[in-house]
Amino acid sequence: MTLSGRAAIVGIGETDYVRGSDKLPVELMLDASIQAIADAGLSRSDIDGIIPPSGFTSAEELAANLGVEDLRFAVTVMMGGASPVASLQSAAMAVAEGVASAVLVVVGWNGYSAFRPKPGAPRPRHGFLATSVTDVIVDYARPYGAMAAAHFYAWIATRYKQLYKVPDEAAAAVALACRKHAQLNDKALMRGRELSLDDYLSARWVAEPFRLFDCCLETDCAAAVVVTTTERARDLAHAPITILGVAEGHPDPADDIASRRDPFRIGLSFAAPAAYAMAGVTATDVDFLQVYDCFTYVVLLELEALGLCERGDAAGLVADGALELGGPRPLNTHGGLLSQGHMWGMNHVVEATRQLRHEAGDAQVDGCELGLVTGWGDMGDGSIAILGRDR
Repeated sequence: MTLSGRAAIVGIGETDYVRGSDKLPVELMLDASIQAIADAGLSRSDIDGIIPPSGFTSAEELAANLGVEDLRFAVTVMMGGASPVASLQSAAMAVAEGVASAVLVVVGWNGYSAFRPKPGAPRPRHGFLATSVTDVIVDYARPYGAMAAAHFYAWIATRYKQLYKVPDEAAAAVALACRKHAQLNDKALMRGRELSLDDYLSARWVAEPFRLFDCCLETDCAAAVVVTTTERARDLAHAPITILGVAEGHPDPADDIASRRDPFRIGLSFAAPAAYAMAGVTATDVDFLQVYDCFTYVVLLELEALGLCERGDAAGLVADGALELGGPRPLNTHGGLLSQGHMWGMNHVVEATRQLRHEAGDAQVDGCELGLVTGWGDMGDGSIAILGRDR
């Protein structure tokens, strides 16, 4: 049996995207969760499945604070920024097979203030859950001065840029589209801060080839969605947004970029064909793209892995405003991680749902029926969900 069309997103919620929240990550997650449950037209006692992030809290802590008395399903997906979209797969399986009836998927963190703690500010008791990726970084990257994500991803981005002669304007197209769309989003941290090509090109280097505006924001925030069966969803508050195709993929080896035979065969290279097959669509059928954008060059790699162009040809794909509203491939219509805020990509799922409900306001993609969301985590793990309006 296929999962396609059997589960749907029925509720969405998100906090503001700020630099310096007074709330702990679990408090932010509770705020977003309460919003999502209310948006679905459900009560907290209706939730019987919870998928928390890989750190900061647990399904049990969330359940206790939400008043969930019968927690029947709890898992944690350990794929970094690919986890929220991959979690839709777990949620869809749970409700489609009757393991749970309504699953809350929530993510939250203090992605800005944790790195710049104010004196006297509350500190979370728990941080990220450690994985083998952490071990590889500590053992093989940090001794050579690579300390942050920008350093690790700069290796693959530099090879990509040099091998395929990728112009700076290609990465700029991603940054500019996200910033332009953020001007239409009240919750975007970069609303009111427009960005020009000259601004992009003159920005300081972070880790070549990444300039400042190639790098995502650091924010304190949370976002959540509620998933139930499509049949049940039809009786709830909003038109169901069905999960038509969903998949995850992992590069080989998953935790080490430098040891890969092919650095551009990423997790999404495996996941995208599986999701298309499940949904019965092709890459060009979708009306918009919500693509994980921790760095601009990661977006270019993902667009190629999605099959929208041949390897090395993303520069042509994104030229001439193609990623902007009104173009053929509108991208990250909320501003993305680059200009709304860094919420591990769960904000991409929230935005995709809003678009397909036709509730995106000035950022609405006219008449959209089908959307695509991706996740990227750790050293290139990938996830994808193809979402559609229930028919």
